[in-house]
This record gives sequence, C-alpha cells and structure tokens, in this order.
Amino acid sequence: MQGISWSGVVTRIVLAIALVLLTFNPSGHSFYHWISAPPPGITAVKAFAAVALLIGWIVCLRTAFVALGLIGVVLCAALLGTFVWLLFDLNVLQTTDSTALAWIGLVILGIVLGIGLSWALIRARTTGQLEVQ
Repeated sequence: MQGISWSGVVTRIVLAIALVLLTFNPSGHSFYHWISAPPPGITAVKAFAAVALLIGWIVCLRTAFVALGLIGVVLCAALLGTFVWLLFDLNVLQTTDSTALAWIGLVILGIVLGIGLSWALIRARTTGQLEVQ
C-alpha cells in the first residue's frame, strides 16, 4: 500500500492555501480583484481561470468534507482558530489590523482544506484502513 509522506501533506496544504489566496486575498492581486477590475466583462482568459479555480474549489471542498465530515472540518477550523487566539494571548501575534486578520483567516481556511485533502491518506497510513467511496 502506497502511503503518504510529510512532504506530500505539506504540498497539499501549500496548494490549498494557494487556491484560497489566488481566489481572494487582501493585497489586491487575486482572481476576485482581476475579475472585478475594469474593463468589465468576461473574456476567454477570465472564464478559463474561473473554471480552473472552480474545479480546484470543488475538489478541495468535496475531498475535505468526505475525509473529515462536517464535524471534522469544524473541529479542525476551531483548533486552528484557538491556536491563533493562543498566539495572540502569548503576544506572539500583535495586530488589530483587519488586513492581517484577513490573511490569517484565509491561511487557516487553506490549511483546513489541505488537511482535508491529506486526511484519508494519513488515516490509511496510521490505521491500515482504506476509505473508499
């Protein structure tokens, strides 16, 4: 049985974060900003990018919800959210800037999706049980 390596998990998390940040980020350089910038209208390039992002989102969301379930996704987000809260409590993070908080939230969303992409493989490796749907 082919397992998963830590580099595979990290790769999935990085790709999921990239999907989230390519779709929207506060810097102004994202698909959202590109599609809403003048000139208005849909071009072939914008449509292609939209379909590619939509495919990525559907794959990530479907895989995350199948692997983790709704409760697992909520618990994963809660764990990461409380970890960020802990970092604020310990004064590791010290910001009230809404842009920085948006970046943190978007990265958390990407990490949750990346964990969802990896979870079935991690579970199969640790328990020896395969999930088949």
